[in-house]
Amino acid sequence: MSIQPGDTIPDTTIQVIDGDIRPAQSAALFAGRKALLFGVPGAFTPTCSNKHLPGYSAHFAEFQQRGISVMCLAVNDGYVMQAWAASQKVPAGLLMLADGNASFTRALGLELDGTAFGMGLRTRRFALYAEDGVVRLLQVEAPGELRLSSAEAMLAAIAH
Repeated sequence: MSIQPGDTIPDTTIQVIDGDIRPAQSAALFAGRKALLFGVPGAFTPTCSNKHLPGYSAHFAEFQQRGISVMCLAVNDGYVMQAWAASQKVPAGLLMLADGNASFTRALGLELDGTAFGMGLRTRRFALYAEDGVVRLLQVEAPGELRLSSAEAMLAAIAH
């Protein structure tokens, strides 16, 4: 079962890419802040590279103005996420989270079996908004969709 509004972000070790690659505890990344986490099936894949991540990069300043940290999660290693961030010119401060072993993705209950496509276990396309480590909103996409978890949709959904 996937994480739901009202649940606390699970605590696992994950790699954070913000220039360098460093280990961090997932719960600590969400503690004491408003945070938007969006998950993508894979770095360098078409929808993720052409629409999902670019949308968050384009609207990053709007999230910052609302005091919301933004993080991107994928089941890829830190080096791939670092290269993807550089190729996409991700703004400084938008954290890329590399979940190479899918431990955080599984703890969230948001894994996707991409074996039929030669991709193995991946992250489902989703976005969640949390305050002080507690999920307030979760939007999980149907396969092949990008509507509910887009930057625009999440900005509208969390407008106060």
